[in-house]
Order: sequence, then C-alpha cells, then structure tokens
Amino acid sequence: MGDVLTPDPSELFPFALDDFQLQAMTVLAQGHSVVVCAPTGSGKTLVAEYAIHRALYRGERVFYTTPLKALSNQKFRDFRQQFGAEMVGLLTGDVNINRDAPIVVMTTEIFRNMLYGTPIGEVGTSLAGLNAVILDECHYMNDPQRGTVWEETIIYCPQAVQLVALSATVANSTDLTRWIAQVHGPTELIYSDFRPVPLQYFFGNDKGIFPLLNETQTGPNPRLKLRRPTGDRQGIPDIRMVVETLREWDLLPAIYFIFSRRGCDQAVQTVRDLDLLTPGESETLRQQVDDFLARNPELYQPGAMLDALYRGIAAHHAGVLPPWKALIETLFQQGLIRVVFATETLAAGINMPARTTVIASLSKRTDRGHRLLFPSEFLQMAGRAGRRGMDDQGYVIILQTPFEGAREAVRFALAQPDPLESKFTPSYGMVLNLLQMHTLEETKALIQSSFGQFLSLRSLQPLQEKLAQLNAQKAQLVQELQGVDVTQAAAYEKLRQQHKEARRLLKILEEQARETRAKQLSLAVNFAITGTLLIMQGKHVPHPTPAVLVSRVAGGGQFPYLICLGRDNRWYVVTTHDVIDLHAELPRMTAVDDLTPPGDLQPKPGQHRQGNEKTARLAQQIPDFAPLDMTPEVQSQRQQVVWLETQLAEHPGRFLQKSGALVQKQYQLDKINQQIQNVEQELRQKSQRHWQDFLSLIDMLKECDCLSELTPTDLGQTVAALRGDNELWLGLALAGGALDALTPPHLAAAVAALVMETPRSDSWTNYPLPAPVEVALSQLRPLRRKLFQLQRRYQIGFPLWLEPDLVPLVERWAAGVSWQELCQHTNLDGGDIVRLLRRTMDVLSQIPHAPHLAQGLKTRARTALQAMNRFPVEEGLED
Repeated sequence: MGDVLTPDPSELFPFALDDFQLQAMTVLAQGHSVVVCAPTGSGKTLVAEYAIHRALYRGERVFYTTPLKALSNQKFRDFRQQFGAEMVGLLTGDVNINRDAPIVVMTTEIFRNMLYGTPIGEVGTSLAGLNAVILDECHYMNDPQRGTVWEETIIYCPQAVQLVALSATVANSTDLTRWIAQVHGPTELIYSDFRPVPLQYFFGNDKGIFPLLNETQTGPNPRLKLRRPTGDRQGIPDIRMVVETLREWDLLPAIYFIFSRRGCDQAVQTVRDLDLLTPGESETLRQQVDDFLARNPELYQPGAMLDALYRGIAAHHAGVLPPWKALIETLFQQGLIRVVFATETLAAGINMPARTTVIASLSKRTDRGHRLLFPSEFLQMAGRAGRRGMDDQGYVIILQTPFEGAREAVRFALAQPDPLESKFTPSYGMVLNLLQMHTLEETKALIQSSFGQFLSLRSLQPLQEKLAQLNAQKAQLVQELQGVDVTQAAAYEKLRQQHKEARRLLKILEEQARETRAKQLSLAVNFAITGTLLIMQGKHVPHPTPAVLVSRVAGGGQFPYLICLGRDNRWYVVTTHDVIDLHAELPRMTAVDDLTPPGDLQPKPGQHRQGNEKTARLAQQIPDFAPLDMTPEVQSQRQQVVWLETQLAEHPGRFLQKSGALVQKQYQLDKINQQIQNVEQELRQKSQRHWQDFLSLIDMLKECDCLSELTPTDLGQTVAALRGDNELWLGLALAGGALDALTPPHLAAAVAALVMETPRSDSWTNYPLPAPVEVALSQLRPLRRKLFQLQRRYQIGFPLWLEPDLVPLVERWAAGVSWQELCQHTNLDGGDIVRLLRRTMDVLSQIPHAPHLAQGLKTRARTALQAMNRFPVEEGLED
C-alpha cells in the first residue's frame, strides 16, 4: 500500500474498515490529496487518524484544522488521550500550547494566517516538516463568515503538503475535488452515502408518532395522511408526550432540536419533573454535577434548569455558559443526559451522537426572515442519530407544526444534500497581506484561483454557448448583406413606408370628408326636386357617377329612395347616403318630367337598368363634372402622395430587390450586435467579479493611506496584522490615537464597541458608560462617517460597528468584578456575555502583535487581556 514509509491500516486499527476508509487511505499512501465525502457519523475521522499515523511514521508533522474553537479544543483533548500529551499542540488564537508538537490542532483561520507569511508554493519556517493538513468539516466552505478562510487555506497551502478534506455529503463533491486538484495538486474523491447505522424516519403529531416512509423508504407511508397544515396549533404534539414516548419506546438518548433559545428553555421547564435515569445513573450524574459546582461555586444557579439536569434533561444553546455546555456534552456522551433540547448549532461538528434526533420544525427564523431549512441543514441534524457500535438503527422524528406537515417531512427525508457554494469574499486584510508578499499579477492569479471563480466559470458555460450562437448568426447575416448598400436600401425602404403610410392616411381623410359631406347633403337631398343634378357614389354605386334625379319612392325608413338616370344611360335606385354631391345651383333638367322609369326596375336600393334611346339623348346632356374637392386636408395629402411617388420613381434604391428584407436583416444584425455586447459584458463581470472587488478594496485602502501605490504603508501593515469583520475600521481606530490614553478596563470597553454587533433592542445593562470611553468613541465617529461614505462610493459592504450600549459590562469585567455581580447587572444570557467578552479578548490579543501601534496601547491591551481571561470566560481545556 504505497511506499515503505506508509503504515499498514490493519496494524493500526484492530477492526474491519469500511471500503471508503480503505480507499481514502490508499490514496494517501500514494502521496495524493483526498476529499472524503460521507454522512455524519460514518467514520471519516479514521481517515484523518491514518493521515496522522502516516506523518508520525515518516517522522513528519501534521496539522488538524477545524472551523470552530470548541471543535479544536475537543480534538485536542481526544488526541492527547490517543497519542500522548507531549505529541499534541493547540493553536486557537488566544491559546498557544506546544505549538512545535508533531500533531497541532488549530482553527482553519490560524493556519490561513500562517500561510499569509509564506510565499505561495513554498514551505515557510512554521510549516517545516509538515506532511499533511486535515481540513475537518470542509463543508464549512458554505459558511458566509468562514468560507473565505477555507478557500484561502487550500489555495495558499504548499503543494508538497497533502490535504485531507473531510466533508459531509454535498451535491457537488466532484466540483470541489476538481477545484482542489486544479489549485493544489493531484486529488481524488472518495464518496460514500453508506450509513453504518441506518436511519428510520418518523412523523409526530397530537395523535402520536408514526413511520414517515413506506417499507422501501422511497415515498410516504401510505397510511399517513398528507394533509396541508392549517396554520394554527391543531395537530401539534405536546413536548411531554414526545419525550414520554421516546422513553417508552427505548429511543433515548435523544437530541431534540428547537430553533430558539427560549423554546429550548421552555421545553426543559415542561419536562423537568420527568425522571429519565435509573437510580444508579442518577447518582453518577449527581456526583459529577456536584463536583463541577464545588469547583465552580460562582456558577451555581438553583432552579428548574438544575433540577432538570439532575433528572437527565438539559438545554444546549448559545445562551448557555461554555463551562456548563462542556459539562452537558460530557454527560451526554456518557449517556447520563437522556434528552438535550438544542438549537441547530449542536449539529455543527461537536461529538454528541444520540440514538434519536427530534426535529421540532422544518423552518426557522434568520436575519433575513423566516425560511425553510436547507436540505444539508436537515441532514446534518438528522445525521446525529444512530451511535456506531451501540445502535443498530438511528431514529429521526419530525414533528407537525402550524406550517409544515407530513408532506414536507417526506420531502426532507428524501432530499439530497445541497451543493457547496463559494462564499469567497476579498477583505482589507486579504488585500494587504497578499500585496506584502506578491505582485499584483501574482495576486490576481491567486484571487482567480478561488472555488467561487471555478464555479463561476462552470456556470458561465451557457453564456459562452449563447455567445457562440450569436456570433454564428452575426456571421450569416454579414455574409448575406455583403456588397449591399444597406444605407441606400434603408433610405428607399423608409421612403416606401412613408408612401404607404401617406396613402393610408389619404384614404382615411377622403372617407372622413365623404362622411362629413354626406351628413351635410342628407337634408338637402331629401328636399331636392326632380331634375336636380347630382353625383352618386357609395354602397350601391361603386364609382363617382353624374346623374339627374327623376323621382322618389318611399324608403324603408324616414328617408325616401331616389330613382336617378346616370350619365352612363343607366337607371339607378339609390339612398340619400349614395349622393356625394348635389348641384342645386345649376338649372334643373325639365326633360325628366316626361320620363318614366322602366317597369321592371324594382324600387330597391342597388337596382339598376339600362336606358333606351330617349334616355340616352337626355343622359348626354348631364354635365361630366367630378366631385368637388372635399377639404384642404385631402388636397394637401393628395399632393404629398404624388410627391412621394415621384421620389420613389427617381430613387436609386428602386433597383434593389426586396429592400424591406435587407433592412430587416440589418435590423437583426444591429440587434445581435447589441446582444453580443451585453453577453460579453456579463461574462466579464461574472468571470472577474472577485477581482473587481479586490481592486475596489485597493482603491479604498489608497484613500485611507494604507497603500502607497501597491505597497502597504506602516498603517497598512497595522491593518494587515488584524483580523475582524472590518480590519480597516479596527486598524484606523487603534492607530488614530483616540484610545491611547485609556486605562486597560476602558480600552477593553472601547474595543468591545468596535467589534460588537448591534444588540437586540431589549438588551440592557445598568452599568453606566465611563466618561473616558464615551469621549474616545465620540472622537471615532467622524472617522466612521468618512469610512461609511468611502465604502458606499466603492460599493464595499463591510460593517462599521460602534455599539456602546453593552460595553460597560466589558469594562466592569476587565476591572475585576465577579461573575455573579456582572450577571446581576444585565439581562443577557451567560453565553452571550461570554461571547461578547471573548470577542473583545480576541482583538485585545491581536493588538500587541500589530506593528506600528503605540507601545503604551500594546501594554494596556495585554493588561486588559490578562484581567479578562478568567473563569468562566477563559477557554477551558481540562481533560
């Protein structure tokens, strides 16, 4: 299996390995990198352990990176027990233990920071002897906050170092593997959807808990009614009923996912009087909890939560103090906590397998509103069910809610995982760190090596195909128009269309004039006497015909029918509407008095008969006059038509065949050219999106004197050494002098204001904001306004925190108040207080290592950090 410096897996692991594990180990033995995609709990960690053994076997080192400090701490404890304390180190930013050990556990961000100081493709001092890097929970590339760090790590890592990427199943694992192979080196995908402990899905409502899927696990249980939820609480199961059913069916221990802290705490209250432990288990748990409280008396809080804990029931969420969380996790792993009500953060890598997971809802509230879970979120939680080596089957119970029922539960149970999406986002720190080590061209190559760029180029394929089609259509039209004076054709076609429109308008004007004249004549015709000369044209006489009125007969309405003799010696029966002109000014023809219409001429409009010799002599006496010109508008339009006909007859374009078709082709060509321009612009934007963002950050940094041309200034070097949501804001605030005179507690409070997100509106502390801190923050506000304006100009969206409301808590903690007193002066949960303090400590720990800051500021930052780094805020690493 590979070279002689590779251990045999059968000698390392005294049990049968799964096929995917053996395949991954074979890839590593061949010296290649590997991506291992397998379900949660399937044993991916064994591949990592093999990589560790292989590195040690060769006398080399291995880094184990995780996305979370808590996960790093857990792996550190596990590996010390497995390999020995002297063999394992830990680096998590504020913790530095045995950093030169053969096995070093660290957050992915720490490893990325190491790589910033190493020329790309080379092995720096800190990476000497490094054989492999294990990227645990690699699907965290989907995380908006941490995804960029993962991509940078893979891009910057020297190719001589093997990568072992461990990921939950994702839809595009092949894309991930191809990308790593492209930017790092030979990489193979080992994919397995096999679960060593299969899952069985159930659905719970107020009637009980029932199998969700059919016997083949391919569709809904036919006995289950897939009703649409009604939007009210009808059908929602009682938490107590669910827990009691789990106990009766021997489905404990269970993780019960509820997507709110309050919901978790209320659930504990609901079932706090249920005894889920045997007397022996209860005694063991009580002993451990009492020992914990004896070591940490300041954490003692009598009440329902502690009572429930003694009965094997607990809550686990961001509001719980980290020491309590660690204890709960330990007790759960020992099987002494039988039900833990948890938010979905528990699903993120912490080793807490259960027999059953209960998912109380398939939707959750987020910063962007209420939404359904993503399939991968659901699968991550469901995957916690089933303990390898302990359970033959894992159980997942999905509960009815007002908005999700069995139909939605089936869809999630059968869903495939989501694809990984790149969250790569250039930052101020990235720009400055890369430009310290690389030219602009080298930096561009690195930015365009991102997974996001890789996916973008793949997604651009339809656009590229569309561009090829448009260019082919363009070539065809250009060929068809070759040798044609399109301008001349267009001018002739325009003239032709003008003539067509002029004739159409003339017809309308003539019709309108006739209608107007007919209305004027209708009364006059009604009173016209026989012998009156007139002109006929209308429905019953198609062409203008001079005539003489011979007689009237009764009509079908109020107007009579007219019997006329036309100049063409024909008799006509017409209506008054068929008379378009009347010449009452001329003498009447008296000869008609002796005329009698033919006997067979029926008195119906439209009837006509040929005259005789007598009428012929009279018809010749009828003047051959044309209709009077109707209106000036008609005359003008007739002149326009004649002029256009002359222009057409003289235009050189009259010799072109199908000028309209030629012009239409030119129009199509112009349209296609515009489409080509639009597609090319879209391709440029999408293919260089990250690089354009990078260039905008460069412009912003130049505006703020952090870059001179493309070289970081002293101020830029300060910013480059910092890590945060907005390193530029942090660096300018620290370097500007406004914080230099603050005492250590006051400095801690000011730093907290710079990094704390906007708190909930109902959060409070009754500690006052110290005046020196208030003054310092007010001095920073003009800078913040300037950065707001500049970021808006360059379309940069990094936050500019300045939140003073809760920072007095930080000042008081840095001044030495006790934990109990601090908690009495705020309504924040303990976990929230710790998170605020740790976030502040993270920046304080960076200040002493940032170049070009005032020495006094660095000293006071160290002092504040030392004062704050005490229980329960300090990172606990006890075995």
